Amino acid sequence: MSKALVTGAARGIGSAIAARLRADGFEVLTLDRDAGCDLRLDLVTDALPGLDDIDVCVSNAAITDTVAPAHRMSAEQWARDIDVNLTGAFRVVQACLPGMRERRNGRVVVISSGAARGGLPGQVAYAASKAGLLGMVKTIAAENARRGITVNAVLPGMVATEKVRAMPPEVLARVESALPAGRMAEPAEVAALVAFLASPEAGYVTGQEIGIDGGFGLNTMSLGSQESTRSS
Repeated sequence: MSKALVTGAARGIGSAIAARLRADGFEVLTLDRDAGCDLRLDLVTDALPGLDDIDVCVSNAAITDTVAPAHRMSAEQWARDIDVNLTGAFRVVQACLPGMRERRNGRVVVISSGAARGGLPGQVAYAASKAGLLGMVKTIAAENARRGITVNAVLPGMVATEKVRAMPPEVLARVESALPAGRMAEPAEVAALVAFLASPEAGYVTGQEIGIDGGFGLNTMSLGSQESTRSS
């Protein structure tokens, strides 16, 4: 049985990914700084256990709630997001690579964000950390392509996690009305994409940035009436 590691797995997207991989037959090791996972540790400060037996590494752990515009962001806020979202992700992936390279087989899936491409006003550190993951993914993919290891990034848009659903109703309504699909993604939909990238069928997919955002990056402006663009 192949073994998968999922970080940030206590809730939300990470929990959904862990559940999906278990359903697909993986032995799943979960990690989070909060209670409820197999490993409870801080990816910034704590030593990592041996991860040479991991076949699928899903780096999902991240801080998402640091809010400050660039001109007011403190050095501590900036460092916190970069340390967790970028350096923490690198530490986990790096720890899994030796075993994958020895076996000449492995899957690495890094959860980035649509903010990596389009920015996110008020969350400059978050956007920068998630953009940094894309360069990391492409580099590690290139370094390991001949060793049977694929490395890809998943870029979710707005996802209906517990934390997002807890936002005020008027904020949720405003967000959903701005989405081309008229709704947010479900965590299970993100998990399904990750499951494909972790599968043998995805062995020729590597170094990719794959968005799952309901068309958020599309130009939805039309010269026709608004009603006509929504009709079948």
